[in-house]
Amino acid sequence: MTKEELAGMIDHTLLKPDATLEEVRAFIEEARDYGFASVCLNPNYIEMAKLILEGTKTKVCTVIDFPLGACNKKSQRF
Repeated sequence: MTKEELAGMIDHTLLKPDATLEEVRAFIEEARDYGFASVCLNPNYIEMAKLILEGTKTKVCTVIDFPLGACNKKSQRF
């Protein structure tokens, strides 16, 4: 198995509630550069991830109501 094939099976995850915008951007760029299967982020970073990963095979993944209140207001209406 090559490094590229292995990278394509990795879901790269950053769900720290205190991650800075710079950390998140670098994390997404790292996933793009290595060709990871996906990035898993808190919902507020999905649009940025879509822009950075446009034209790549890396998919965007998110969580809903993950602990520590890291969700957006729309998901709390239920």
